[in-house]
This record gives sequence, structure tokens and C-alpha cells, in this order.
Amino acid sequence: MKYVLVIGDGMADNPVPELGNKTPLEYADIPTMDELASKGELGTVKTVPDGLVAGSDTAILSIFGCDPRWCYTGRAPLEVSAEGVKLSPGDAAYRCNMVTYEDGDIPFEEKRILSHNAGSIEGGESIAIITALFEDPVFKAAADKAGISVLKSPSFRHFAMQKNADLTNIKLIPPHDHLGEKIGPLLPSGCDNAKILKELMILAHTILDHHPLNEARRAAGKMPANGIWFWAEGTAVALPNFYENYKKTGGVVSAVPLCHGIGNLVGLDMISVEGATGELETNLEGKVDAAMEELKDHDFAAVHYEAPDECTHNGDLPGKLKAIEYLDRRVVKNLRDQLDAAGYEYRMLILSDHKTLTSTRGHDGTPVPFLIYDSRKDLNTGMKYSEECGLKGPYIEEGVTLMARLFEM
Repeated sequence: MKYVLVIGDGMADNPVPELGNKTPLEYADIPTMDELASKGELGTVKTVPDGLVAGSDTAILSIFGCDPRWCYTGRAPLEVSAEGVKLSPGDAAYRCNMVTYEDGDIPFEEKRILSHNAGSIEGGESIAIITALFEDPVFKAAADKAGISVLKSPSFRHFAMQKNADLTNIKLIPPHDHLGEKIGPLLPSGCDNAKILKELMILAHTILDHHPLNEARRAAGKMPANGIWFWAEGTAVALPNFYENYKKTGGVVSAVPLCHGIGNLVGLDMISVEGATGELETNLEGKVDAAMEELKDHDFAAVHYEAPDECTHNGDLPGKLKAIEYLDRRVVKNLRDQLDAAGYEYRMLILSDHKTLTSTRGHDGTPVPFLIYDSRKDLNTGMKYSEECGLKGPYIEEGVTLMARLFEM
């Protein structure tokens, strides 16, 4: 028996007026997921426990059977695990996004954040800009004094590590939840260490705003990566072992550090695919092939697709619809066809980790629809894969129990 998990990051949503008050899942052309829903179990699951911030970190922890109420210290420690970094006691990790602030001769705190990913900056350019920043003598001296070093990533997602970090009462806010807003109220606050991080962000903008690399981006019609944004703070973390929980081996296919980091910490293989970017246009076929290769001698494979979430954050509704349709045609159908051709009996779990709302371009922690298809049976529900149809099936209050449901435990 083989088991497959497919996560369409942020694809669940609320009704959208521009779509005739349908959700993107209802509006998109997803014949394969609709077919599997008509034959499988369709329900709704609460992946983000009450009191926690809605995000892929808390939600995907739940999906992998790790209760974030007890094991979550922050997003960044999960992500840096994918890079082989193990934090020492007393140290902290932060996400260090490349971001875009609005241009203009106005005070820093009056500026608005236009993009949480510097216009989906390319990996090579992002590394060049973050390298230039941390090699700048003035910034390097300030970072060294703060005990901060950078871990570079080939995307907008860099990381900062800080020695002997005080996170007491610190308040760091996810940039993607506040696009278009003035940054003053969003900047680090709550403790002396927050003031240090804020000063580094101000200094970074001063250095990067008119850096030649950013002027070249402007000249090419691209958004400048004219700032950094610290958030997702956390300390060292330990997660329950996947095999000990479920007696299954396997791996995680993803283009984003968070999923790989969670997989690594629970004892699953981290599987990277050439050409997989975390954006709309990515190597989905390679991801499916990698999952099938993993299933040759393992029980379980997870495939994560980031694009529905990123498109929503970017205010790209057509892109979100295309991403959902790509997931249906290039991932779910491809997986089903290859699993059938291999002669496997299998169970496939499909869901969005959380909602990402077209109306706000931010995350939402309300329950999401899930689908479990079993190749051995046809439940003949006649339903489609959507938020509304999910409400007609079982409701799972504890998202941490969903993986056991996939394994029929």
C-alpha cells in the first residue's frame, strides 16, 4: 500500500465577487480532483489550532502530526533545519525576506510595503543583493555587534541567526499579511532586541535603496529589493518522529525550506527537484517523478506546491486559478496515472494547508476542505472538491489527527 499527500498551499479561499461569488476551487477547472472527491471521502479539517497565527508553519506541522500548540517555537527554526543548521540553546533564527518598500522621499516608517518577496526576485539576484548588504562595512559592523549572521537562500527567503537572542515579548509581523500598509506599526517592537532588529532594517534600506543592483532592477522594470524584513522568530525545536508515530517511511518533495525542514525534523527524506522554484511556473512533472521514485522503496511521499499561496499574496487571481488547475492536471492527475500504471494500491490525501484570502491577500485559519481517495473503493459521494462540499462531510477538529486518518489508524 502506498500513501500520498498533496498540499496546494493556500488554495482554499472564501467566495470571490469577481468569480461570481464562487471560491477559486469552485471556479477553477479541476476535473481530476472533482472525480476523486466523487469517489472518496470529503470533509473539513481545522489545521490551525485556536490561538495560533494562521500560516504554513502551524498548519503543515498539524498535517504532519505535530501539534503546534506544544512543539512550535517559530517558523524560521523549521526552515533552517532544511539547510542543515541546528540552533544552539539561547540562539534564535529569523526569516530575512528581501522586500520592496515604496519609492519616494518620505520617512521610512511612512513607507508602504509593496511586495513581501521583492517582486518574486530571482534566486541569483537575491543572493547577490543580500551578499552586498552583509559585506557592506557599515552594515557588517552593525550585524556583528548584534550577533547576527545570514544564511543565504536562492529566493527571497534568506535567514538570519542571532547569538544569545532575547525574544522576550518581541513582536515581529509577517510582511505578506500587510501588503500596501504603512510599515511604522509593523516594525519590530516589544523589547530591546526588537529595537536592534528595527535599526538593522532601517540601515539595510538606506544601503540598498539606490544600490546599483537595485537601480538595474528598476531599469529593467522590476521591483527593487530595497529592504529586508525580519520575522518568523524562534529557537531550537524538536519534533516527534514520523516512523515512530505511523510506522511509515518516505519523503517530502518541495521547493520551499519550511516543508523540507519539517520533513527533516520528523525523519523524512528531503527531496529537491531541479527547476522547482516555489513559483507558478515550476517543474511540477519533476516533482511527481521524484515522488514516484521515493515510493519505489518507501511507503509515503508528500508533494507540496507553493504557487496558489504566492499568487494570492501577489494579488494575482488569474495566477491562483492557473496554479490550482496546474495542481489538478500536472500533479494530481499525473500522480494518479502513474500510481495506476505501476499497479499500486494507494490512498491519496489532498488539501490546502490553510486558506489564503483573495480579499485580503493574507492567511486565514478557518477550516479547509480535505479529500482522501482510496484506489480500492468508490464511495460514490457525487461531490466536488470545494469548501462548500467539504462542509457536508466529516469535520476534524484536531488537524494533528489527519495523517493517522490517511494511514487508516
